[in-house]
Amino acid sequence: MTTSVNSVGKSSDFVEDYVCSACESQSIFESADIFCETCMKFFCGKCVYYHDQLYKNHSKYGREATNNWPVTKKMEDLLLKCDVHKDEKLKMFCQDHSQLCCSDCLLLHHRQCIDVTLISESIKKLSLDMQQLSINLQTILYKLNTFKSTQESIIQFVEVSYNETLQEIRDTRARIDAYLDELEKASLKELDKIRTTLQTSLKKDVDNCSRLKDELQQLGEAVQGLCNKSTKEMEFIANRKCLDKIQECETYMKDSPVKIPSSMKFQANIDIDEYLSKLSGLGSIRVMNPNQLMTVKRKSEYNIQISSDTKTCFITGICSLPNGHVIVVDNVNRRVKLFDQQYNEVSHCDVSGELWDFCLITSSEVAVTVGNAVQFISVRNESLINGRRIQLQHAARGIAHHHGTLYVTSGTVLYHYTLTGTLMKQLYTDTVGGNSVWKCAVSPARDMIYVTNYAQHKLITLAMDGTLISSFTDPELLHPHGVHVTPAGHVLVCGNTSNSVIQVDHEGRKKLATLLSQKDGLSSPTSVCVNKNVDQITVGLCYNNKIIVLELQ
Repeated sequence: MTTSVNSVGKSSDFVEDYVCSACESQSIFESADIFCETCMKFFCGKCVYYHDQLYKNHSKYGREATNNWPVTKKMEDLLLKCDVHKDEKLKMFCQDHSQLCCSDCLLLHHRQCIDVTLISESIKKLSLDMQQLSINLQTILYKLNTFKSTQESIIQFVEVSYNETLQEIRDTRARIDAYLDELEKASLKELDKIRTTLQTSLKKDVDNCSRLKDELQQLGEAVQGLCNKSTKEMEFIANRKCLDKIQECETYMKDSPVKIPSSMKFQANIDIDEYLSKLSGLGSIRVMNPNQLMTVKRKSEYNIQISSDTKTCFITGICSLPNGHVIVVDNVNRRVKLFDQQYNEVSHCDVSGELWDFCLITSSEVAVTVGNAVQFISVRNESLINGRRIQLQHAARGIAHHHGTLYVTSGTVLYHYTLTGTLMKQLYTDTVGGNSVWKCAVSPARDMIYVTNYAQHKLITLAMDGTLISSFTDPELLHPHGVHVTPAGHVLVCGNTSNSVIQVDHEGRKKLATLLSQKDGLSSPTSVCVNKNVDQITVGLCYNNKIIVLELQ
């Protein structure tokens, strides 16, 4: 029987190393180079020399003819041993259950079965295609690895989501602490004010008493000093002054009686205690399902044309900042605009070239596709400032960012770039019709890339390596333009000529809901974004100075 040093499966390659039989008998594990079919043993280059001195006519096969080598003991055990009863060999096949059986299996589980035969008999009736079996194995291995990678990506996404939610909880606690600090300051200020009011009157009495006491003591000392020394005039004056001062003291004490001691007592706001005692936490934590239906509560419109615009707006991109501010890309006026949550203009900056899309890079930086380039714009002190520009070797239309990776579309190709502009690979190509790889978005779990095919009225869903997962069409998705994935994984798409904004399931296979349509007055939507700070969907329009805001339930 053969012995294997190591077996490693990689894709379709299976590398086997065999141990020299002669060396193994001496507890030396040397890789075999020759198999002797006559001896049924393996030999290394050194030992085969001595073998050939004795057995020159034996049939031998080198590594160039491993197909003539027997399987390793490890492989033989893997195939012939029962998976349940490890020490038993598989000897029979149960046709009733389509299961391989050892003696124990037969005894325990297949005694009632009708069609159980020896494997040696079963193979006479079967025709096996090992090549097709190998292909099937590689196919399922690929699918399994893809599934594993997807699950690992989702695990990472859950961890990121956990950390973000944890930070939100801590931020909420910090805000509450800040409110309580302000309430405490107000209560302490009131306490200090009351103490000052109470003590001011008492201190005035003490000061007056001290003054009168000092004046009386001085007069008393003067009277003592007049004994047998004074004239009648001085005695009269001293007497008068003492009587006046005594009268002043008596009048003061009569008009200022001893005050009843006033204490201070804090009466806590029981509403705060009662409210906090009824709470089960700082808030609720929801597990967001990307296929959960989004429901629109009301629709509003805002004018986003600014005084320096010379043309009707064409909003080709929208995104929201962590502070709730909204940035829009105006294609025809060739500028990027920053608005507050009430859509009042905060800032804008002009960009040379035709602007098509943009994405959030950090909480204070965005990237805009313009012509054949990507323009980075910073948000500083509520101002938009043009930064570096990456020149590309192709048109730049759609753009998305996820964890340091840029995804840029050219109209026919989806590219994978680094943030420094290094091209990593082409992920997906479709040249039929033009504008077939238009806008793109990446799921927060980083397991899907969504691409709008404007020319063929499709939403394309890709795996992260560019493999096609699904191609979706719908009467309400004509000339799809903008696509957006919310932090919870909801997929939103604009149908430009079907005048609709729809929600699609996570795998991009079916429509879940129509959020806005022509019946609601929608015309030519080009971009869409969710502002999670206020639970709103913002929709940009083609050649329209207004922007539509949908408030969610």
